[in-house]
Amino acid sequence: MWVFFPASQTLQPPSSFPAHFNYSTRNYQKLPIRFLALKPSVSTTKGIGDKNKLIQYLCKQGNLKEALKLLPHEPNPTQLTYELLILSCIRHDSLSDGLVVNRHLVDDGLDQDPFLATKLISMYSELDSIDDARKVFDKTTKRTIYVWNAIFRALTLAGHGIEVFDLYRQMNRFGIPSDRFTYTFVLKACVASECSVSLLQKGKEIHAHILRHGFEACVHAMTTLVDVYARFGCVSYASSVFGEMPTRNVVSWSAMIACFAKNERPFEALELFREMIAETDDSFPNSVTMISALQACGALVALEQGKLIHGFILRRGLDSILPVMSALLTMYARCGKLKLGQRVFHQMDKRDVVSWNSLISSYGIHGYGKKAIQVFKDMISHGVSPNHISFISVLGACSHAGLVLEGKMLFDSMVSEHRMYPSMEHYACLVDLLGRANQLDEAAKVIEDMRIEPGPKVWGALLGSCRIHCNVELAERACKRLFELEPRNAGNYVLLADIYAEAEMWDEVKRVKQLLEARKLQKVPGCSWIEVRKKVYSFMCVDEFNPQSEQAHALLVKLSTEMKDKGYVPQTHIVLYDLEEEEKERVLLGHSEKLAVAFGLINTKHSDTIRISKNLRLCEDCHSVTKFISKFANREIVVRDVNRFHHFQDGVCSCGDYW
Repeated sequence: MWVFFPASQTLQPPSSFPAHFNYSTRNYQKLPIRFLALKPSVSTTKGIGDKNKLIQYLCKQGNLKEALKLLPHEPNPTQLTYELLILSCIRHDSLSDGLVVNRHLVDDGLDQDPFLATKLISMYSELDSIDDARKVFDKTTKRTIYVWNAIFRALTLAGHGIEVFDLYRQMNRFGIPSDRFTYTFVLKACVASECSVSLLQKGKEIHAHILRHGFEACVHAMTTLVDVYARFGCVSYASSVFGEMPTRNVVSWSAMIACFAKNERPFEALELFREMIAETDDSFPNSVTMISALQACGALVALEQGKLIHGFILRRGLDSILPVMSALLTMYARCGKLKLGQRVFHQMDKRDVVSWNSLISSYGIHGYGKKAIQVFKDMISHGVSPNHISFISVLGACSHAGLVLEGKMLFDSMVSEHRMYPSMEHYACLVDLLGRANQLDEAAKVIEDMRIEPGPKVWGALLGSCRIHCNVELAERACKRLFELEPRNAGNYVLLADIYAEAEMWDEVKRVKQLLEARKLQKVPGCSWIEVRKKVYSFMCVDEFNPQSEQAHALLVKLSTEMKDKGYVPQTHIVLYDLEEEEKERVLLGHSEKLAVAFGLINTKHSDTIRISKNLRLCEDCHSVTKFISKFANREIVVRDVNRFHHFQDGVCSCGDYW
């Protein structure tokens, strides 16, 4: 059992930041921007004219227009006067007034003041005018590190990561030494635009610079580095950086927990969360930590752990934070407790589009397509406009429930009613919707008519449907493109081999397996998780070295004999190995979800629901076996695979054998 300690303090900004430093006003609450401020070189109190004081007073009172009227009549505006005018332009979100202030500043000969240059660059960044920010930077000849950092930050926020690296190299050629803020902004530039291998390499180079110049003790730079590696899926690199950090704060812990949670390592995420609670005195989890921990609980169907975290959220007063409550809703739904998720939603004082999307998605993965559509309509009637995720959620719900007509109408409404063009994910949902319903020709026609070049998600959706309906011709067509687009994805080869095996094309099965071996690709092993008495256990396929697996396997052998007497027929055709029939049956009994079910039967009370999650699609044989067990063992079994939920009870599955 995990022990949660009560919070003793509220979250404060990282101690390494100066009090005046507002490091991301786009992502955090809007604060007065005192960005990397230098101490003014002239007095802001002594010898100031009356108009200076009045302009400053008007800015502080929010009267920007009157302040600007007085500006031409003040012959010697001070640094503080211009600073307050610039901040006032930001607060009023007025680019036109900002340009006026900039012109006056140039006319007064203060355009080379590094302090005011940083202010102007920051202002243009906040007002989404990156071109004007560049102009200020280019015209500033006194380029202190503060000015460089200002343009790095502006370009990073605008998504111009490549340009940041070009300027960073230029700064190094000029011999200007980096500081801790420089490394933070340049690292963030690695993920400011589309992630690519070249940007990952840039991140590694900055990592080397940090170590070379002795900044490895800078907690914020190293935390940003953890986040960069996490975004690129380099979990081992992120873990190594985190492990070597001499000091960590709540942001550091949260970044590493999020790294595990977002890169399909939920078990490690919860382990690290437990370690954070046990080891830290002052870095208590914040809302970001909670969200990642809840995501991990949902991935593992760790309901009891999720309930403990829910209690922690209530004790810390985090239940007023919308993203936390949306994550809590999703956690309960992904743990099979849809009613608890509904309760969280209805208890929320406010709801944003993320909250509504969470509920729509929750209904979808449980197979309640019509309910998901109704919630989608309710959201619109409450004045909340759907976003791209809303349509992905509701289209996915239609796909799982076989609501083809409804799904097509929703897809068409994106453009006709909401002026929103479908993305790759939306096309993939439509192809999946049609393909699952065995309308494969229409699904292929959708791909041909796409307004954008179809990517791996679209072709993968078609291949998955071909696997369900054993369409060899379309599967080969899909794989031809998939092998070009993602040659290192072993899952596509395995799916094609499955389709060939279903069609009893054994020579082709052998050929695909040889391709896998020649390209040194490994199939993702099946893994299932089950929570028993607040502890999470994992099972791998044919895991003969785990004593828990041996005990579970022995029970499965016994159950298999009894089920055969009641009509169970092992579906050995899904085994892609050239083995005797009896050996194929033994392989089937070693599937991870079966081992987890058997372990649950052994270690839980008869009244307990067995809850399992799996990292892959539930195979036909495991689906059939679980139906048998739910009936003859008189147990409720809930399994969540990579696609959806399966509620097994009395020999029937909630999916209606449509998954």
